[in-house]
This record gives sequence, structure tokens and C-alpha cells, in this order.
Amino acid sequence: MEMNQYLDMFIEESKEHLQAINDHLLLLEKEPSNIATVNEIFRSAHTLKGMSATMGFEDMANLTHEMENVLDQVRNGKLVVQTNMMDLIFQCVDILESMVVSIVNGGNGQHDVSSVIKHLRAIVSGESNDQGEQTGEQELLTLPVSELALDEFERSVIKQSIESGFTVFSVKTMVRDDCVLKAARAYMVFDSLESCGEIIKSIPTVDELEEEKFDKTFEVFLITKKQKSEIEKVVLGVSEIETVFIEEISLKETNSGQTLQEIHTSEQPSQVLASGEDVEHKNTTFKKSSTGKTIRVDIERLDILMNLFSELVIDRGRLEELSKESGNGALIEAVEHMSRISGDLQNIILNMRMVPIEQVFNRFPRMVRDLAKELNKKMDLVIEGAETELDRTVIDEIGDPLVHILRNSLDHGLESLEERVKTGKSETGTVLLKAYHSGNHVFIEIKDDGKGINREKVLKKALEKGVINEQQAQILTDKEVYDLLFTSGFSTAEKVSDISGRGVGLDVVKTKIESLGGMVSVDSTPGKGTTFLIQLPLTLSIISAMLVQIEGEKYAVPLSSIIETAVFKREQIMRAHQQDVIDFRGRIVPLVSLRNIFHIPLQDDHEKSEISVVIVRKGDKMAGLVVDSFIGQQEIVLKSLGKYLVNVFAISGATILGNGQVALIIDCNTLIK
Repeated sequence: MEMNQYLDMFIEESKEHLQAINDHLLLLEKEPSNIATVNEIFRSAHTLKGMSATMGFEDMANLTHEMENVLDQVRNGKLVVQTNMMDLIFQCVDILESMVVSIVNGGNGQHDVSSVIKHLRAIVSGESNDQGEQTGEQELLTLPVSELALDEFERSVIKQSIESGFTVFSVKTMVRDDCVLKAARAYMVFDSLESCGEIIKSIPTVDELEEEKFDKTFEVFLITKKQKSEIEKVVLGVSEIETVFIEEISLKETNSGQTLQEIHTSEQPSQVLASGEDVEHKNTTFKKSSTGKTIRVDIERLDILMNLFSELVIDRGRLEELSKESGNGALIEAVEHMSRISGDLQNIILNMRMVPIEQVFNRFPRMVRDLAKELNKKMDLVIEGAETELDRTVIDEIGDPLVHILRNSLDHGLESLEERVKTGKSETGTVLLKAYHSGNHVFIEIKDDGKGINREKVLKKALEKGVINEQQAQILTDKEVYDLLFTSGFSTAEKVSDISGRGVGLDVVKTKIESLGGMVSVDSTPGKGTTFLIQLPLTLSIISAMLVQIEGEKYAVPLSSIIETAVFKREQIMRAHQQDVIDFRGRIVPLVSLRNIFHIPLQDDHEKSEISVVIVRKGDKMAGLVVDSFIGQQEIVLKSLGKYLVNVFAISGATILGNGQVALIIDCNTLIK
């Protein structure tokens, strides 16, 4: 039987079952005696075993079979759930996920699972009461580094480094059997490697290496511009090192394994039902519809459909103009009817591309569980609004920024157990991850009940780095001080750690979110906690905009940025801080001349008595864009300027109008900044 035709379905369903196992393992860890949860895990493992055996992936089938045996003993009351057992099964899930990634990349999904299977069998036979220690760091080091050892955040840092021209190496070092001071040798290797670049991760962790909690081998991930031979020479230059193995990390994106999306096909065909997301390959997996009437559609087909409809929107605008010019009543009526129908079709297509943000949120409970153990903290992650929907293109990009903010909240925001008890708080810290709709935007809140942001500490660091001067430091509000955290390269961490980015600042988060047409802000109450607020557009494909004109050129201003359009008399313009300003409902708003920004020559020297202004907003900041005239509101299709016109100031793209003319889309965030 030819299996390739079933490969896509196998990959998607495998991810669905692995996500289900992960979720239920987290529940089981909180309620070890809940047999119903064990049964759910058993069913997913059993299904996965049957699927992988049918497809010929024997290592996956063998591993799930042994997991099944352990779970069967638990549900029959012959074994009790213990921490070490949970750690081992979590490790099995990690290995299974790495196998699926291998298959997605065109591999055979093979992996040496003999050691892990041995420990699973030891649990079943009662020979091992301490299986967790037997499957520690040495086991982890045998797994493919590019597929398992790196989490989402570390992958994102590595990708950015590679794009900037750096090389990333996995450096595995083994000390000699007769080495007396292993921790000292590990420190010397670290010190030598840090002279070659930046270490972003170590296995075991730095603390465990310092305490000699490793056998003979440890591994570090190094970002560098040096050659492999130079790195090898540096490590072997440390005494009592037996051998070193160096492997380059590439994190290549997959070209195989098509992304699928499930579409509801009942009376409301626009509803999308999706949840779960793979760490590196952002593919959509599925929930069953209450009616069962669902089909799976290749996401590339939806992209093609969206592109075709975008062209239809452009032609629709052209037809509307021509019909008005003709004055033909029947033609105008027919075009208006077509516009209403195409508007409904547009909503359906946009909704087909919408997926619940749950697809991103699902990865975080496991991440929080692992970080709690690593940081020796107690923490709860509360998720609200996971059903909130976003366009798939936004969903694909928002994961890494959320990981970065969450890790910062868990590492820097939440205090240690001792600190929390000392300040009268409960030992368990709480992080709230909340999503909700408001207008044409989706808002995501990440709120912790930790120690909050230390204003003086932020100001001190900002002064040291020259971000602000002493005079500015005296007059900045708390909100303005907190916003300094988003300055490029800014970090208040006293000790650089693997958890929250090794000094990589929140400017990376801000840049990514703003590239999606969104905004991010932070607020904090000392001793109470910190809240990050992210605002994102519902979709990046078709947006509503206000068309404006300057001389013969037309520009589009996204409606999501506009507060109001207004006309002011010349005498209402004031001057403050060498800047033209206006009084807009009690607020002093600076004026920005688009004519000057885009160097548009003045064709008529006659000064008009009135000016047309588009009031735009970014967070709590406002500006007035001065234009010649308003054309009107219109739905536009976003088009990229292409690879030859990158980083054009204050322009985020272009659109084609109904008359065939190209209008540039103004990036209000850049102008206000």
C-alpha cells in the first residue's frame, strides 16, 4: 500500500495526539490519582502506536507501546504516579515530537530509543524506583540537538543570529575519567568559549555544572563568527579534556509536510476550529466539530484563494468608479449588488483563515512546568480567552514574542519562594495569559503577581547606557520609564541566564509586534506585579483605510490608527518646542506634514486658509498628519514593496486603487515614534 498519500494526515494527527498527551500529563501531575486522565493519555498513546506501526515508523511504535504498558499498570492500580515516572514520560513525549519533526523534514523518524525503553520496562517490572536519575543529562545529550534540546525562544535567538551572519555550534565536551575538579574544567571551557562568541544554552544548566551535577559530558550552544577548527582548538587547550564533538546548528525550515487547516462546513462555513501548534513548524491541528461536518484544506489553497480575492477587491473598486462615471442606473444597481455579495464573500474568506489563539497558548503550560522545576519556583499559568481568533499569518508570527515575555515574567517578574513568603504572598506565583477582541484588534495580556519593575533600577541602567540624560530622568513618568525596557539592547538583568534570553532585550519583541502592525506596552505596580499589553490587527491581508491626497499623489492611512479627521484654520496652529501643534480637545497634538516627510514639491504657492488633518494614535501618543484633502474610506489590499524596497521610512506597503493607480500605505507607528 502506498503510504505517502497518508503522510500529511499522519503528521497532523500525530501532533494532535502528542499535544493531548502533553496537556493530560500536566493535569495528571496535579491530580496523580485521577484515573480518567490516565485513560485519556493511554488512548492517545495507543492510537499513536497503531498509526506509526501502520506507516512503518517502528521506533515510534515501539516507544509508544512501552509507554502504553506503564500507563496500563497505573490505570489498573499496579503502579503509583511519581515525579520520576512523570519526568520519564515527558521525556518520551519530547523524543516522539523530535521523531515527528524528522518525518516532516523528509526523514525516516528513526531514533535510538533502546535506553528509554529499558527504563520504562524497569518501571513496569518494579526494578527501578529512581528512573529519573538514570535518564538525566546523558540521555538528553543523545537526542538530535536541532530538534529537541532547544526550546522555542532559543530557536528564535539562533535564527536571528544566523540571519545576521553568525554561525551556531553545538559543542559537546567530555572530561577524562581521572578528572578531579570537573566543575573547574567546565568553567575553563565556558571561559574559553565565551572569548569566541556568546553561549546561549548549556546542558546541564550552569548551576548544575557549578555543583558538578554531571557525569563526564556537557554541551553548550555557541553563537560565533569563528571557524569550527578554531573552536575545537580552544576547547582542547583546556587540560583534562578527553574529547570534543562540534556540530553546526542550521534550524532549516521544512518544505515538506503541508500545513492543513480545518474548515467547518455547516450552515456557518466561516467558522474555523483549530488548536495546537508545533514548536518549530507552525502547522495547524484540529478539534472535532460538534456536527462532525468538517473537511481539511491545504493552507496553501486558502492563501491562493485569498490572493485571487484580493485581485477581485481591486477590480471591484474599479467597477464602482466606472459605474458612477457612466450614470447608468441599471449598471450602478448591478455593481452595488455585486459589491454586497463580494463583501459577504470577503468576510467568509477572512474567517476561514482565522484560527483560535489557543493554537499558540497550548505550548505554554508545558514550558511553565519545566521552568518552574528549573528555577525552583512554584507558579501557575492561568489562560483566558484561548478561543479568541486571529488570522493565521499573525498566529504564525506571535509565538516567539509571547515566549520571550512569558519567560521574562517567570524569571524576573516572579520572586523566589523565600521572597514571596517574606513579603506575605503565597508561595505560588501566578501568571495570567489573556486574549480578547476589541474592535478590529485582538489584545493579549501577560500579567504576573510578582515584584513589579524597579523604577530606579531601570533609570540607573538607562543613564549608564546613555539612553537618557539626568535632566530627562527627573521628569519621566513611571510609564515612560517602564517603556525604556523596549530600548534596543536594554536589559536590567544582573545575572545573564538561559531562561530569559541571555541579555537579549525586549526590543526584539517590540520590533516583531510592530512589524505585524501591532503595539506593545508595559505597566507595573511595585510589589504587586507587571502587565504587558499587546495589540494586534485581526488580519494582515485586507484592511480598511482612509485615502488622502497630497498634490497628485494618493496615500492610504489605516483606519485602525485613526482617531478622527478634522479641518483647522491657519490661526489655530500654534508653535511649541520648534514644532507646529494644535489643540485637539484639550490635548496638544504635534503636526506632521506628509508633504515634507515624502518630499512632495509644492505646485501651488497660494497658502490655503484651512488645513486638513488626520489625527492618528499609537498607544497614548498622538499626531496630526497634514494632507491636502480627504478622498474617503476604502477597503484596500496590502501589497509588499518587494525585496528591493525594504525599510522605506514611514511606508508599510502599497495598494492598487480602482483606477489602477498605486497608493502607498503610511506606517503611523513610525511617524509618531
